[in-house]
Amino acid sequence: MQYRELGRTGWKISALSFGSWAIGGSWGATRDDESIAALHRALDLGVNFFDTADVYGDGRSERLLAQLRKKRKEPFYIATKAGRRLDPHVASGYNRANLTAFVERSLKNLETDAIDLLQLHCPPTEVYYMPEVFGILNDLVAAGKLRYYGVSVEKVEEALKAIEYPNVQSVQIIFNMFRHRPAELLFEQTKKKKVGILARVPLASGMLTGKFKANSSFAADDHRAFNRDGAAFDRGETFSGVEFEEGLQAVEELKAICPQGMSLVQFALRWILMFDAVTCAIPGAKRPAQAEENFSAADLLPLSPETMAQVQAIYDRSIREQVHQRW
Repeated sequence: MQYRELGRTGWKISALSFGSWAIGGSWGATRDDESIAALHRALDLGVNFFDTADVYGDGRSERLLAQLRKKRKEPFYIATKAGRRLDPHVASGYNRANLTAFVERSLKNLETDAIDLLQLHCPPTEVYYMPEVFGILNDLVAAGKLRYYGVSVEKVEEALKAIEYPNVQSVQIIFNMFRHRPAELLFEQTKKKKVGILARVPLASGMLTGKFKANSSFAADDHRAFNRDGAAFDRGETFSGVEFEEGLQAVEELKAICPQGMSLVQFALRWILMFDAVTCAIPGAKRPAQAEENFSAADLLPLSPETMAQVQAIYDRSIREQVHQRW
């Protein structure tokens, strides 16, 4: 496992870390015993950073991580998120009373006195132009409720605005073989400001596993069934905003250039780690076998310049027009 510095926290976190949306909900059926086994296996493989949110299974994944912390002696970090419990999800809801209540609820779910890293959970763009929100987060740090804070964003523009606030330590953004735009300007700026990048949706909602077919179906409670057009939340969260059939075609092209000895999953994750601005990618895992495939990718050899150029060419030819200027 590789370890990289997260912002200015002084933490060295695993370059491949654990995204816990899938074990919380909205990804079809899960079993808590399998989820806990996957979390344990991740720790065994050197993972020391786990990303969650208060809305993943209405706190389910936070509570699973609390169980993990009680059962294991080795230290690890937990990042959670706040904001998406708002209904309606509007900028005015990001006020002191609501944010404090969300933090207190996560502290209870996580069974801890202080949250390692709290991230605003893809708030409306307007929130990034409300310095009072970041003042509230500073106060929560001063009160000992948070150790550090960052943001989870939908758009590059939101990230660029967020890192103007001096105490933002991390930006979580979709970055994968189907979403290249963050590498163009954002990464340069985060490196200058020593802000960490958490690459989320690294496998494009499973599209980049190479396991889907045109007739693949998903459970009714799986966002890959109900959010393809953005009916529940931002469309870019599902398959990275790429049309399903066109994504499948691009995956076939990626399979053709996948280096020998790597699965497509490992290829996709190793590609992300080729960017030194990325602190970690956060693939999810519902079962131990998935954790093993995901996290072993950190130990693979770097990709060649030729392979990186081929991935770029596939993106430019097949994906760019669908997503590049939207997020």
